[in-house]
Amino acid sequence: MKNSNFLSIVFMLAILISSCNSQSSKKETVTETDKALIETANRYFATLPEPGDPNTPQAILGKKLYYDTRLSANGEMSCNTCHPIANYGVDNLPTSPGHDGTLGTRNSPTTLNAWFHTAQFWDGRSPDLADQAKGPVLNPIEMGMKSAEDVIGIMQADEEYQQLFAEAFPQDEEPITFDRFADAIAAFEGTLATPAAFDSFLNGEADVMTDDQKEGLSLFIETGCITCHIGPGLGGTMMQRFGVVNGPYYEYTKSERQDKGLAAITGKEGDEFVFKTPSLRNIEKTAPYFHDGSIESLDEAVKIMAYMQLGRELSDEQTNKLVEFLKSLTGKIPEYAL
Repeated sequence: MKNSNFLSIVFMLAILISSCNSQSSKKETVTETDKALIETANRYFATLPEPGDPNTPQAILGKKLYYDTRLSANGEMSCNTCHPIANYGVDNLPTSPGHDGTLGTRNSPTTLNAWFHTAQFWDGRSPDLADQAKGPVLNPIEMGMKSAEDVIGIMQADEEYQQLFAEAFPQDEEPITFDRFADAIAAFEGTLATPAAFDSFLNGEADVMTDDQKEGLSLFIETGCITCHIGPGLGGTMMQRFGVVNGPYYEYTKSERQDKGLAAITGKEGDEFVFKTPSLRNIEKTAPYFHDGSIESLDEAVKIMAYMQLGRELSDEQTNKLVEFLKSLTGKIPEYAL
């Protein structure tokens, strides 16, 4: 019996030593080249900021509102219709049909990882998620509700909403308002983070990315993609002309629409074809690409962007490695949001 116990202890110690050696070996695989690339990457990018807590009363209310089809003219659409969270926040359509089947004029961007963007919508007309949330529900082409009062009326008639709004905004005498509707949706969307392998890489875990992905990252930096796609979202931080070097964009994307972007709001000629630089988080899952959804292939989108924005003509090999890098930005959809 004593020999048996002794052997068990020896066996356990052997496992521990093996585990330590394995961990030590793992650390040694971070080469000097990897370290240099990680250091360089951290100059231009950042890990995702801490998302909101999905268990707050505001976020819980916001989730219910996000999925509620009653807040549309046909009673069949919700935020999740055009931005289905289970599908990385997009419907994979060039443009989305509204309550009466009429197609919108711009591609529906993902709602995942959007809370830290400097502006919302392709033309940047909303400063934050709360302001953005007020738009689609009243848009005559999208959800088609006639007025904010109609939206409020539906929520006020629902006993569960009465309780949820009271819990979410206890300081308000009349918490069910259009502003609070928007605040709640923004609180929920502020929880929609999808950390990816690239975040671990930035934190020093070199092995989470393949050699092709690392080469793609180096190429991404060297090619000049970092001119616009920087920060934690690798985009979402600025407005930029689509066709900085070569344009106009519709000649290369074969777009059927000539959307003037920011100029449609400001009326300034200098703002023509200026759009918000999209985040590249989960980009392999969010086709089709660009504000008009005109390009289905990520490879083609990468080539077009390099040529139009930077004047660079990429080889197929370079394009493939850039796409492999972009795949490292695909994260896990948060289960609580489904």
